[in-house]
Amino acid sequence: MMAKVRFTETALRDAHQSLLATRMRTRDMIPVAKEMDKVGYFSVEAWGGATFDTCIRYLNEDPWERLRQLKSEFKKTPIQMLLRGQNLVGYKHYPDDIVTKFVEKSYENGVDIFRVFDALNDVRNMEKAITVAKDQGAHVQGTISYTISPVHTIDGFVDLAKHLEALDCDSVAVKDMAGLITPAAAYELVSKLKEETDLLVDLHCHCTSGMTPISYYAACQAGVDILDTAISPLAWGTSQPPTESMVAALQGTEFDTGLDLKLLASIKEYFEDIKEKYLGILDPISTSIDADVLLYQIPGGMLSNLISQLKEQNALDRYNDVLDEMPRVRKDMGYPPLVTPTSQIVGIQSVMNVLGGERYKTVSNEVKDYMKGMYGKPPAPVDEKLSKKILGDEEIISCRPADLLEPEFDKIKADGKEKGFVKSDEDALTYALYPPIAPKFLKGETVEEELKAPHAFSEDEAIGIPTQYNVEVDGDMYEVKIMPTGFMEIEEADNGNFHPVEGGVTSSMNGMVIKLKVNVGDKVTKGSTICVIEAMKMENDIQSEVDGVVEEIFVEPGDAVNAGDTLMVIK
Repeated sequence: MMAKVRFTETALRDAHQSLLATRMRTRDMIPVAKEMDKVGYFSVEAWGGATFDTCIRYLNEDPWERLRQLKSEFKKTPIQMLLRGQNLVGYKHYPDDIVTKFVEKSYENGVDIFRVFDALNDVRNMEKAITVAKDQGAHVQGTISYTISPVHTIDGFVDLAKHLEALDCDSVAVKDMAGLITPAAAYELVSKLKEETDLLVDLHCHCTSGMTPISYYAACQAGVDILDTAISPLAWGTSQPPTESMVAALQGTEFDTGLDLKLLASIKEYFEDIKEKYLGILDPISTSIDADVLLYQIPGGMLSNLISQLKEQNALDRYNDVLDEMPRVRKDMGYPPLVTPTSQIVGIQSVMNVLGGERYKTVSNEVKDYMKGMYGKPPAPVDEKLSKKILGDEEIISCRPADLLEPEFDKIKADGKEKGFVKSDEDALTYALYPPIAPKFLKGETVEEELKAPHAFSEDEAIGIPTQYNVEVDGDMYEVKIMPTGFMEIEEADNGNFHPVEGGVTSSMNGMVIKLKVNVGDKVTKGSTICVIEAMKMENDIQSEVDGVVEEIFVEPGDAVNAGDTLMVIK
C-alpha cells in the first residue's frame, strides 16, 4: 500500500510568478493565509524566486516584511522558499559570507523549507546554501533542474540526487520548469529516485505542454511523496496543475491526499477575486497550452518575457526567428537547463543574435562570465570557436566559482549605513543582491507600480523619469513619474530643420543604466566600454564606435532608457 501523496501549494509564489508577473501584493495574500493553513499542505511556497526582486523593483514592498507577516499567519504549515544556490534570489554568484547571512536571516524571518537548485545542476553551487540551512535546523530540498537534451539522462539525474543525499538533504525535488517531463519519464525517474535514495521525492512541473496532470499520476504510481499544485484560479498554462483537480483525481485511490475539497473551494473563491483584480496583467500566452515547448524546451515564463522584450524593441515580427535561434544558442553553451539565470542568459543572447544581424556581434557580460566558467560547469563543453571569439586569451576557470569571490557582507553593510539607507542585516542583504535598485527602495524613493494592460510588464521595465503626478488607486496614493516618448533624442536646429547631433551614442535596448565608465572630457577608444545597461536582468556593455572625447553625458546610474535614447556624445 502506497503512502498518501502530500501537496505543496504554489499560489503565493510560483503560480503568480508564472501567470501574473509575480505582482501579487502581500495585502492580497494575508487575508487567505489562515484558511490555507487549515488545509494540511506539506508546505506553502511563498517566498524566493522572483518575489524578492519584484517586491523592491515594482511593488515598493519589503520582501522580509512579507515573510514575517506570512509566518505570523501560517502556524502549522511550513513556509517554503525557492533559492538559486549561490545565486540566492539574484542573477549572479555571491560570496559565501553573503550566502551564509542570507540563509540565516531567511530562516530567522520565517522560512522552514529551502528548495535549493542550481541552473547548471552543479552541486558545488548548492553546497554552501544547503550546509547553512541544515545548520539552522531547516528542511532542505535539494533540486534537480530537469531538462531534455543529448547530454541529459535519467541516470545522470539520479546521480545528482545521490550527491544531494550525501549533503544531508531531507528531500529531492524534480524541477520541471518547462513542463517537459512525459508520463513515462516521470515514472522512470521517480521510480529510480525511490529505489536508489532514501529521500522524499517531490515533483514540480509547469503545465505548459498540457501533459503534466498525466505525468503527476504516473509519478504517484512510481511512489512520489509530494506534488506541487496551484489553487485552480492560478493554475494551468505556465503554472502548476490545479490543487482541487488533483485532490479529486486521487480520491479513492491508494494515493488519496485526504485534503478537504470544501475547504479548498472557499480558498478557490478568494483567489477568483484576486485573479479578477490582476486580470489586466494576466498574459494570454501564460494561460494557454503550448506543445511547441517540447520543440524549443523554453519555459512559458521565458516565452512571455521574450514577447514583451521584442515588443519593446519594436521587433515582434522576429519572434519566430528568436525561437529558432534559442536551441542553437543553448547548444553553443553546452545545453544548460533553461531556468533563472541561464534562461535569461540564453534568451537575451538569442534576441541580440537575431536583432544584431550577426550572431554574437554583441555579447552580454553574463555570457562572457558563463563562457569563463563563472556560473559553474556546463552540462556539455561549450563551442570552442565561440568561446575563443568571446574570451580571446582569458583563462577559463575550473574551480567552484564562489572560491574566487572575496567576502563582502561587512563592507556592503558599512557602505549602506554610511549612506543612510541600511538599518539592518536584512537591508544590507537587499543592497548586496540588487545594488542598482536597492538604494532607491531603501530610501523610500521607489515609485509603486499599479496594474496595467496585458504585456505592460516586463522584468526590466522602465521606471522613474519626470513628469510627475499623484494618482490614487485602490485607496492608496501613488507618486507617478512619466516620460513623454521621443524627448531624449538629441537634436540641433539648422534653419528650422532638426537632425541628430554628430557623435551621439544611443542605447541599443530598453533597460536601466547601472554604471558609467567615463566622464566628460575623457578620451575613449573604439570598442571601449563607456557604460553598462541592465536589461532582462542581464548587464550589457555599451561600447564606443569611434576614437574620440566624451563631450556630454545625458544619463546617470539608475536612469531608465529606451532603445534609441541618446546616452552621451563622443566627438
